[in-house]
Amino acid sequence: MADLPLVGAGSSQRGRGPSLFTRIAMSPRFHALCERIPGLRHIARSEGRALFDVVSGFVQSQALFALVELRILHRLADGPADLAALGLQSGIPADRLRILLQAGAALKLLREKAGLWHLTTRGAAFLTVPGLEAMVRHHDVLYRDLRDPVAFFRGETTPELAGFWPYVFGAGGAADPQLAQRYSQLMADSQGLVAADTLRLVSLRDVGHLMDVGGGTGAFLAAVGRAYPDLRMTLFDLPAVVPGATERLSPFVPRVAICPGSFRDDPLPRGADTISLIRVLYDHADSTVTALLRACHDALPPGGRLVISEPMSGGAHPDAATDVYFSVYTLAMQTGRTRSAQEITTMLRGAGFETVQNKGSLRPFVTSCLCATRS
Repeated sequence: MADLPLVGAGSSQRGRGPSLFTRIAMSPRFHALCERIPGLRHIARSEGRALFDVVSGFVQSQALFALVELRILHRLADGPADLAALGLQSGIPADRLRILLQAGAALKLLREKAGLWHLTTRGAAFLTVPGLEAMVRHHDVLYRDLRDPVAFFRGETTPELAGFWPYVFGAGGAADPQLAQRYSQLMADSQGLVAADTLRLVSLRDVGHLMDVGGGTGAFLAAVGRAYPDLRMTLFDLPAVVPGATERLSPFVPRVAICPGSFRDDPLPRGADTISLIRVLYDHADSTVTALLRACHDALPPGGRLVISEPMSGGAHPDAATDVYFSVYTLAMQTGRTRSAQEITTMLRGAGFETVQNKGSLRPFVTSCLCATRS
């Protein structure tokens, strides 16, 4: 018995029990004491509320999904409405609809005043943030994949989400133009915020020619083109994806070139002094990322820069948005993973980049940025 690990002890901590703080936090007497001391009472109740938010998070997201699918927010964007009108439009019985609307009010998306339901500032923002509604509607796939979370984390399921993104398996995976269009539209819808944050964090003022690898339908390059009217640009992505960039980037002709190809199978075009990878790495396995970073290093001239922008794990300081949402999402995709800035930095140095700068993040749930320079 003496050789058995204590409950909660790791394999490298055999025989060690919980820390002092953990034992205190697990004591009912300590919690009873907290309720009698004003300062500690506030902390204890805040922690309790935070824990219940975790427990009820799935129900909150499902209520949001219902509000989106029933277009309740859209209807209220046209003006206030009463319960009867909203019930008629949505086909939901009044007693059940009131519960959904109350949930929306608790989420601060709606409010009721004098018998009429109104859209709040947060609700209006939800409708105007690019890609947010499309992402919520797409989440039904992820929700189905997480129906049995234990089996999911054991790797005993075949996630439906993996079938939504077959393009990551190589050029052959992009043979279906309709599927490529679904992917590209969803990415483009949400790319506006990513582009805005990236361009606030990283200056391209001294760049002469930028190549965006995996650039999809050109949403990021369009933002770059508006911000830097003299910059030459190249978009490189799969043949089934890039036709959608032609119209989007037409205002920037002749200073933009569109090059179809797969960075998994084809060499990267040369000539750019800066390469950008916007929400690309976390879609792919380590072996693919390693090869891509080496290809970027080889395609750049001495002094050339590589800009990486995507949601990143908090690493030693886990982040709720990236280490819960994005990490689970990429796990369901079965091809990539959400990496920390330190992990990506190590991979960049392994690819030959000596100088790597962490540009940080304005909003980790949108993106974080790294810049690497070829010596």
